[in-house]
Amino acid sequence: MKIYHGFDEYERARNPVVTVGTFDGVHLGHRKIFEYMTKLAHSCNGQTVVITFDPHPRLVLHADSRDLKFINTRERKYELIAAYGIDQLMVIPFTREFAGTGAEQFVENILVEKIGLSKLVVGYDHHFGRNREGSYDALLKMAGVMGFELERVPARDINQVAVSSTKIRNALNEGRIRLANELLGYEYSITGKVIPGNKIGRGLGFPTANIRLDDVYKLITAVGVYACRIKYRNRLFSGMGNIGYRPTVNHGDLTIEVHIFNFNEEIYDETLTIFFVDRIRDEIKFDSLEDLRDQLVKDRETVCRILGC
Repeated sequence: MKIYHGFDEYERARNPVVTVGTFDGVHLGHRKIFEYMTKLAHSCNGQTVVITFDPHPRLVLHADSRDLKFINTRERKYELIAAYGIDQLMVIPFTREFAGTGAEQFVENILVEKIGLSKLVVGYDHHFGRNREGSYDALLKMAGVMGFELERVPARDINQVAVSSTKIRNALNEGRIRLANELLGYEYSITGKVIPGNKIGRGLGFPTANIRLDDVYKLITAVGVYACRIKYRNRLFSGMGNIGYRPTVNHGDLTIEVHIFNFNEEIYDETLTIFFVDRIRDEIKFDSLEDLRDQLVKDRETVCRILGC
Protein backbone atom coordinates (compact mmCIF):
# COMPACT_ATOMS: atom_id res chain seq x y z
CA MET A 1 0.00 0.00 0.00
CA LYS A 2 1.32 3.43 -0.95
CA ILE A 3 0.82 6.10 1.70
CA TYR A 4 0.63 9.78 0.74
CA HIS A 5 0.63 12.69 3.18
CA GLY A 6 -0.92 15.34 0.98
CA PHE A 7 -1.01 15.72 -2.80
CA ASP A 8 2.46 17.05 -3.66
CA GLU A 9 3.79 13.63 -4.71
CA TYR A 10 0.48 11.91 -5.29
CA GLU A 11 0.36 9.48 -8.21
CA ARG A 12 -3.24 9.22 -9.34
CA ALA A 13 -4.70 5.75 -9.07
CA ARG A 14 -6.24 3.94 -12.03
CA ASN A 15 -10.07 4.28 -12.04
CA PRO A 16 -10.04 5.11 -8.33
CA VAL A 17 -12.60 3.44 -6.08
CA VAL A 18 -12.62 5.72 -3.05
CA THR A 19 -13.87 5.85 0.51
CA VAL A 20 -13.41 8.57 3.14
CA GLY A 21 -13.33 8.39 6.93
CA THR A 22 -11.36 8.53 10.17
CA PHE A 23 -11.35 4.71 10.54
CA ASP A 24 -10.26 4.74 14.18
CA GLY A 25 -11.17 1.14 14.95
CA VAL A 26 -10.63 -0.32 11.45
CA HIS A 27 -13.39 -2.69 12.55
CA LEU A 28 -15.55 -5.27 10.78
CA GLY A 29 -17.81 -2.55 9.38
CA HIS A 30 -14.79 -0.90 7.76
CA ARG A 31 -13.61 -4.29 6.56
CA LYS A 32 -16.90 -4.77 4.74
CA ILE A 33 -16.38 -1.42 2.98
CA PHE A 34 -12.79 -2.27 2.01
CA GLU A 35 -13.79 -5.69 0.69
CA TYR A 36 -16.59 -4.15 -1.38
CA MET A 37 -14.20 -1.53 -2.75
CA THR A 38 -11.78 -4.26 -3.80
CA LYS A 39 -14.58 -6.13 -5.58
CA LEU A 40 -15.62 -2.97 -7.43
CA ALA A 41 -12.01 -2.15 -8.36
CA HIS A 42 -11.51 -5.61 -9.85
CA SER A 43 -14.67 -5.21 -11.92
CA CYS A 44 -13.50 -1.94 -13.51
CA ASN A 45 -9.74 -2.56 -13.65
CA GLY A 46 -9.35 0.11 -10.96
CA GLN A 47 -7.48 0.68 -7.74
CA THR A 48 -8.70 1.31 -4.20
CA VAL A 49 -8.03 4.58 -2.41
CA VAL A 50 -8.77 5.22 1.28
CA ILE A 51 -8.79 8.85 2.38
CA THR A 52 -8.30 9.67 6.04
CA PHE A 53 -7.11 12.62 8.14
CA ASP A 54 -4.26 13.41 10.49
CA PRO A 55 -4.45 14.54 13.17
CA HIS A 56 -7.84 13.06 13.99
CA PRO A 57 -10.46 15.81 13.49
CA ARG A 58 -11.52 15.63 17.15
CA LEU A 59 -8.01 16.60 18.24
CA VAL A 60 -8.34 19.80 16.22
CA LEU A 61 -11.98 20.65 16.87
CA HIS A 62 -12.01 19.64 20.55
CA ALA A 63 -8.41 20.24 21.53
CA ASP A 64 -9.36 21.22 25.10
CA SER A 65 -11.10 17.91 25.81
CA ARG A 66 -9.31 15.51 28.16
CA ASP A 67 -11.49 12.57 27.20
CA LEU A 68 -10.21 12.00 23.68
CA LYS A 69 -9.03 8.41 23.35
CA PHE A 70 -8.71 6.31 20.22
CA ILE A 71 -8.85 2.57 19.67
CA ASN A 72 -5.74 2.44 17.50
CA THR A 73 -2.62 4.49 17.15
CA ARG A 74 -1.90 6.12 13.80
CA GLU A 75 0.67 3.44 12.93
CA ARG A 76 -1.64 0.56 13.86
CA LYS A 77 -4.49 2.06 11.83
CA TYR A 78 -2.34 2.27 8.71
CA GLU A 79 -1.09 -1.27 9.28
CA LEU A 80 -4.63 -2.63 9.53
CA ILE A 81 -5.82 -0.78 6.42
CA ALA A 82 -2.86 -2.15 4.46
CA ALA A 83 -3.72 -5.67 5.65
CA TYR A 84 -7.03 -5.45 3.78
CA GLY A 85 -5.24 -5.01 0.46
CA ILE A 86 -5.94 -1.31 -0.13
CA ASP A 87 -3.79 0.14 -2.93
CA GLN A 88 -3.42 3.73 -1.75
CA LEU A 89 -3.90 5.60 1.51
CA MET A 90 -4.21 9.37 1.25
CA VAL A 91 -3.65 11.12 4.60
CA ILE A 92 -4.95 14.69 4.44
CA PRO A 93 -3.59 17.12 7.06
CA PHE A 94 -6.55 18.25 9.14
CA THR A 95 -6.58 21.88 10.30
CA ARG A 96 -9.22 24.29 11.56
CA GLU A 97 -9.17 25.91 8.15
CA PHE A 98 -9.74 22.57 6.44
CA ALA A 99 -12.60 21.85 8.89
CA GLY A 100 -14.53 24.65 7.21
CA THR A 101 -14.55 22.84 3.88
CA GLY A 102 -18.08 22.12 2.71
CA ALA A 103 -19.05 18.66 1.50
CA GLU A 104 -19.60 19.75 -2.11
CA GLN A 105 -16.31 21.64 -2.16
CA PHE A 106 -14.50 18.58 -0.75
CA VAL A 107 -16.01 16.25 -3.33
CA GLU A 108 -15.34 18.54 -6.28
CA ASN A 109 -11.90 19.89 -5.36
CA ILE A 110 -10.37 16.81 -3.78
CA LEU A 111 -12.24 13.66 -4.77
CA VAL A 112 -13.00 14.63 -8.36
CA GLU A 113 -10.18 16.98 -9.35
CA LYS A 114 -7.24 15.60 -7.34
CA ILE A 115 -8.15 11.94 -6.83
CA GLY A 116 -10.15 11.57 -10.04
CA LEU A 117 -12.59 9.14 -8.44
CA SER A 118 -14.58 6.71 -10.50
CA LYS A 119 -16.69 5.29 -7.68
CA LEU A 120 -17.32 6.51 -4.12
CA VAL A 121 -18.16 3.92 -1.46
CA VAL A 122 -19.72 5.01 1.83
CA GLY A 123 -20.99 3.29 4.95
CA TYR A 124 -24.59 3.13 6.07
CA ASP A 125 -24.37 6.21 8.34
CA HIS A 126 -21.71 8.17 6.48
CA HIS A 127 -21.54 11.97 6.75
CA PHE A 128 -18.62 14.30 6.12
CA GLY A 129 -17.78 17.91 5.43
CA ARG A 130 -18.61 21.03 7.41
CA ASN A 131 -21.44 20.35 9.89
CA ARG A 132 -21.65 16.77 8.52
CA GLU A 133 -23.58 18.09 5.55
CA GLY A 134 -22.28 15.36 3.24
CA SER A 135 -25.15 12.92 3.71
CA TYR A 136 -25.90 10.02 1.36
CA ASP A 137 -28.76 11.93 -0.30
CA ALA A 138 -26.52 14.97 -0.83
CA LEU A 139 -23.77 12.76 -2.28
CA LEU A 140 -26.26 11.10 -4.59
CA LYS A 141 -27.11 14.48 -6.12
CA MET A 142 -23.41 15.36 -6.47
CA ALA A 143 -22.72 12.02 -8.17
CA GLY A 144 -25.28 12.81 -10.84
CA VAL A 145 -23.81 16.26 -11.48
CA MET A 146 -20.09 15.42 -11.23
CA GLY A 147 -20.18 12.08 -13.00
CA PHE A 148 -19.13 9.44 -10.50
CA GLU A 149 -20.90 6.38 -9.14
CA LEU A 150 -22.03 6.18 -5.51
CA GLU A 151 -22.31 2.93 -3.57
CA ARG A 152 -23.57 2.50 0.00
CA VAL A 153 -22.61 -0.51 2.14
CA PRO A 154 -25.11 -1.51 4.86
CA ALA A 155 -24.21 -1.89 8.54
CA ARG A 156 -22.27 -5.00 9.49
CA ASP A 157 -24.40 -6.72 12.14
CA ILE A 158 -22.97 -9.06 14.77
CA ASN A 159 -25.54 -10.65 17.04
CA GLN A 160 -28.00 -8.04 15.74
CA VAL A 161 -25.74 -5.14 16.79
CA ALA A 162 -24.52 -2.72 14.11
CA VAL A 163 -20.75 -2.41 14.33
CA SER A 164 -19.43 1.06 15.19
CA SER A 165 -16.30 2.55 16.75
CA THR A 166 -18.45 4.04 19.53
CA LYS A 167 -19.75 0.62 20.54
CA ILE A 168 -16.22 -0.75 20.52
CA ARG A 169 -14.96 2.10 22.72
CA ASN A 170 -17.82 1.50 25.15
CA ALA A 171 -17.02 -2.22 25.29
CA LEU A 172 -13.35 -1.49 25.99
CA ASN A 173 -14.17 1.07 28.67
CA GLU A 174 -16.36 -1.54 30.36
CA GLY A 175 -13.77 -4.31 30.07
CA ARG A 176 -15.92 -6.39 27.71
CA ILE A 177 -12.89 -7.39 25.73
CA ARG A 178 -14.45 -10.40 24.01
CA LEU A 179 -17.23 -8.21 22.59
CA ALA A 180 -14.74 -5.54 21.51
CA ASN A 181 -12.62 -8.16 19.74
CA GLU A 182 -15.69 -9.61 18.05
CA LEU A 183 -16.69 -6.19 16.72
CA LEU A 184 -13.13 -5.34 15.68
CA GLY A 185 -12.51 -8.64 13.94
CA TYR A 186 -9.11 -8.93 15.62
CA GLU A 187 -7.69 -8.73 19.15
CA TYR A 188 -7.43 -5.28 20.71
CA SER A 189 -3.80 -4.51 21.51
CA ILE A 190 -1.42 -1.99 22.99
CA THR A 191 2.23 -1.45 22.14
CA GLY A 192 4.83 0.14 24.37
CA LYS A 193 8.31 -0.01 25.83
CA VAL A 194 9.31 -2.06 28.85
CA ILE A 195 10.34 0.14 31.77
CA PRO A 196 11.72 -0.76 35.22
CA GLY A 197 9.21 -1.55 37.96
CA ASN A 198 9.50 -2.18 41.68
CA LYS A 199 10.12 -5.94 41.13
CA ILE A 200 7.40 -7.05 43.56
CA GLY A 201 6.09 -9.54 41.01
CA ARG A 202 9.54 -11.08 40.67
CA GLY A 203 9.64 -11.66 44.41
CA LEU A 204 6.32 -13.50 44.18
CA GLY A 205 7.50 -15.72 41.36
CA PHE A 206 5.56 -13.76 38.76
CA PRO A 207 7.97 -11.25 37.17
CA THR A 208 6.19 -8.65 35.09
CA ALA A 209 7.12 -6.33 32.26
CA ASN A 210 5.84 -2.82 32.96
CA ILE A 211 4.72 -1.05 29.80
CA ARG A 212 4.92 2.65 28.96
CA LEU A 213 2.72 3.82 26.13
CA ASP A 214 4.09 6.51 23.83
CA ASP A 215 0.67 7.65 22.56
CA VAL A 216 -1.23 9.62 25.21
CA TYR A 217 -4.44 9.31 23.17
CA LYS A 218 -4.43 5.51 23.09
CA LEU A 219 -7.57 4.07 24.66
CA ILE A 220 -6.68 1.71 27.52
CA THR A 221 -9.24 -0.96 28.28
CA ALA A 222 -10.83 -1.22 31.75
CA VAL A 223 -8.94 -2.00 34.94
CA GLY A 224 -8.63 -5.73 35.58
CA VAL A 225 -6.69 -8.92 34.93
CA TYR A 226 -6.57 -10.30 31.39
CA ALA A 227 -5.59 -13.35 29.40
CA CYS A 228 -3.10 -12.05 26.84
CA ARG A 229 -0.83 -12.91 23.99
CA ILE A 230 2.45 -11.02 23.89
CA LYS A 231 4.47 -10.30 20.76
CA TYR A 232 8.20 -9.77 21.25
CA ARG A 233 10.62 -9.67 18.32
CA ASN A 234 8.11 -11.48 16.10
CA ARG A 235 7.68 -14.25 18.66
CA LEU A 236 4.32 -14.84 20.30
CA PHE A 237 3.95 -15.83 23.96
CA SER A 238 1.05 -16.49 26.33
CA GLY A 239 0.68 -14.49 29.51
CA MET A 240 -1.55 -12.58 31.86
CA GLY A 241 -1.77 -8.81 32.03
CA ASN A 242 -2.91 -6.39 34.68
CA ILE A 243 -4.23 -2.90 34.13
CA GLY A 244 -4.78 -1.00 37.35
CA TYR A 245 -3.43 0.67 40.44
CA ARG A 246 -1.94 -2.32 42.31
CA PRO A 247 -3.85 -1.60 45.53
CA THR A 248 -2.15 -4.40 47.50
CA VAL A 249 1.18 -2.55 47.30
CA ASN A 250 -0.38 0.93 47.53
CA HIS A 251 0.68 2.02 44.06
CA GLY A 252 -1.18 5.20 43.14
CA ASP A 253 -0.67 5.48 39.37
CA LEU A 254 -2.32 3.47 36.63
CA THR A 255 0.06 0.77 35.43
CA ILE A 256 0.08 -1.73 32.59
CA GLU A 257 2.08 -4.87 33.26
CA VAL A 258 2.24 -8.37 31.86
CA HIS A 259 3.63 -11.65 33.14
CA ILE A 260 4.92 -13.70 30.21
CA PHE A 261 4.73 -17.46 30.65
CA ASN A 262 7.93 -19.51 30.24
CA PHE A 263 10.05 -16.42 29.66
CA ASN A 264 13.08 -15.15 31.56
CA GLU A 265 14.86 -12.67 29.28
CA GLU A 266 15.82 -9.13 30.31
CA ILE A 267 13.83 -6.86 28.02
CA TYR A 268 14.09 -3.33 29.46
CA ASP A 269 13.65 -0.70 26.71
CA GLU A 270 12.36 -3.35 24.32
CA THR A 271 8.99 -2.97 22.59
CA LEU A 272 6.13 -5.35 23.34
CA THR A 273 2.68 -5.65 21.82
CA ILE A 274 0.04 -7.07 24.14
CA PHE A 275 -3.08 -8.63 22.59
CA PHE A 276 -6.00 -8.84 25.03
CA VAL A 277 -8.05 -12.04 24.70
CA ASP A 278 -10.33 -12.12 27.75
CA ARG A 279 -10.86 -10.33 31.07
CA ILE A 280 -10.73 -12.86 33.90
CA ARG A 281 -11.39 -10.74 37.00
CA ASP A 282 -11.45 -7.34 38.66
CA GLU A 283 -8.41 -5.87 40.33
CA ILE A 284 -8.53 -6.78 44.04
CA LYS A 285 -6.77 -5.49 47.15
CA PHE A 286 -5.41 -8.46 49.09
CA ASP A 287 -4.59 -8.60 52.79
CA SER A 288 -1.05 -9.79 52.13
CA LEU A 289 1.44 -10.51 49.37
CA GLU A 290 1.00 -14.23 50.11
CA ASP A 291 -2.71 -13.93 49.32
CA LEU A 292 -1.83 -12.09 46.13
CA ARG A 293 0.58 -14.84 45.11
CA ASP A 294 -2.06 -17.52 45.73
CA GLN A 295 -4.47 -15.62 43.48
CA LEU A 296 -1.84 -15.25 40.78
CA VAL A 297 -1.42 -19.03 40.73
CA LYS A 298 -5.18 -19.37 40.16
CA ASP A 299 -5.09 -16.65 37.53
CA ARG A 300 -2.37 -18.46 35.61
CA GLU A 301 -4.45 -21.64 35.59
CA THR A 302 -7.49 -19.69 34.33
CA VAL A 303 -5.46 -18.01 31.58
CA CYS A 304 -3.97 -21.31 30.46
CA ARG A 305 -7.46 -22.79 30.13
CA ILE A 306 -8.48 -19.85 27.95
CA LEU A 307 -5.35 -19.77 25.80
CA GLY A 308 -4.70 -23.51 25.74
CA CYS A 309 -1.16 -23.16 27.03
